[in-house]
Amino acid sequence: MVQSGFITHNQSIIHYRYGGSGPTPLICFHGYGETSLHFDFLEKKLGGRFSIIAIDLPFHGQTVWNEKYVLPGALADITQRILEQLHLGGEQLHLLGFSLGGRLALCVLQELPQKVSKLVLLAPDGLKVNFWYWLATQSAVGNALFKFTMKRPGWFLGMLRAGNRLRLINQSIFKFVQYYIHDEKVRKDLYQRWTGLSKCTPDAVALKNILSKGGIQIRLLYGKYDRIITQQTGKKTLNSLPGCTIEVLDCGHQVLHEKNATAIVRALES
Repeated sequence: MVQSGFITHNQSIIHYRYGGSGPTPLICFHGYGETSLHFDFLEKKLGGRFSIIAIDLPFHGQTVWNEKYVLPGALADITQRILEQLHLGGEQLHLLGFSLGGRLALCVLQELPQKVSKLVLLAPDGLKVNFWYWLATQSAVGNALFKFTMKRPGWFLGMLRAGNRLRLINQSIFKFVQYYIHDEKVRKDLYQRWTGLSKCTPDAVALKNILSKGGIQIRLLYGKYDRIITQQTGKKTLNSLPGCTIEVLDCGHQVLHEKNATAIVRALES
């Protein structure tokens, strides 16, 4: 049975869900706008082998984050303290991350390489620098424009529609972006989440040095029809590393779904 737990970090309160009774901790990071609930379906399939721990990311779910930014060291500290709370602090762990959660899983790996034995990423962000994300969150001018657009999105919506009509923006990207700026609350969350999590970006050189040593197995799963994060990124960055495999599933971006449970379980157990 999946249960809830809480820990504090400075002035923040982190919520997580946990289930299973296996000896290996499986730390799970969900995607943008999702919660730890999205991993519940894994408990009945993997609960005998893993202790599954899914964390509500800062600015998501029941986690109450009261600091401006999230730093990689904070994520690592949160992970270790949850493991200690569940009496699993001495065990080697697996990391599972979907989309945005893939980027955060990479940050935790970078901070705790000696603790991780397997990395499973589902359509992960963070394997390459996204110029537009960098511009919106890492530069003063770009962040000011981003903040203005989230308050007054009319000009951007007009440009987006024009680009879609001219077929400069494909339909999947058009719908994806339009969804996240159509509502004032959604825009406010987007600005807070993008800016607050902007410091959690893995160092590509350091990451490759860690993974090239061969002690960590890497499993990448992508959606065949995904236009948000494509399989080409994984093939260019990690495919040549020892212990890395890539599987392409018959789906779009939403790889973290019960219909893909068999492939996810296989990646974790193989």
